[in-house]
Amino acid sequence: MTIFTNFLRSLLLTIIFSFVAPMFLVGGVLLLLSLIGCFPGLEGLTEAIATQILHFLATFGSGTSLRGLFVISLTCSFVGALFDMYAYYRCQILRIDS
Repeated sequence: MTIFTNFLRSLLLTIIFSFVAPMFLVGGVLLLLSLIGCFPGLEGLTEAIATQILHFLATFGSGTSLRGLFVISLTCSFVGALFDMYAYYRCQILRIDS
């Protein structure tokens, strides 16, 4: 029973971290661009890059960049869960073989 609870805890943590990681990544890039935009002469460049990032996210979100970020985060979460299940399965197979 403890193996199953350990698996569920690992799966839940993987899902949460895989969901939050793209949000922090995109948020960090946008924050970094806004900080770099404070330097004279770089306002236009950083604004253009941030606009392109928001357009990219809006492509996945049916016109809304926040929805696009959620879609990408959910996809990363799903892939992380699949990878965790595969790693758990592989660990169980190797434990049986040895």
